[in-house]
Amino acid sequence: MTSAPAIEFRFFTALDSIRGDMIETYADVRAPLLHLPNYAVTTFGERLDRHGAEPGFTTVLAYADDQPIGYAYGNTINHGDRYWQRTHPEPADTYTSHPAVALKEIGVRSQWRGTGTALRIHDTFLASREESYVTLMVNPAAGDGKVHALYQSWGYEDLGQSQPSPASPVLTVMIRGTRAV
Repeated sequence: MTSAPAIEFRFFTALDSIRGDMIETYADVRAPLLHLPNYAVTTFGERLDRHGAEPGFTTVLAYADDQPIGYAYGNTINHGDRYWQRTHPEPADTYTSHPAVALKEIGVRSQWRGTGTALRIHDTFLASREESYVTLMVNPAAGDGKVHALYQSWGYEDLGQSQPSPASPVLTVMIRGTRAV
């Protein structure tokens, strides 16, 4: 019996050297959804470029045998950020009065799902952050609700709803402390 390859986590604060790996991995992760406008590779590339230029941008890419297998990225959001402005109902000052980290995207290639890799990428990403809270948005219909339930199992709680763009479905905004309790 052969053992699974070791996973190496690499941190990046700019997209220059990794944009191709991010796009390639995203296309594999989201393959069943790529026909939808909000999930198209070009739309993701535009979002990635915009997010990559925002304050506090960080990406964690996971590699096995020097091949990208998953990623997480996010950036710092502050009071008044459009992220909070689009969240309804308006979040409590407890969450918005100090910088938070918005986990904008997390994905793991299908052959690595169910192995704990997504949680390892998530926790590695958060270990590098100074903010007190992490927030994310999830499509409540993703995986017939399984993705939302997964985030709940990681300690996230529902905070509200948001529709980041006209092409986006209404998403559930979730939040938790950056350090697991």
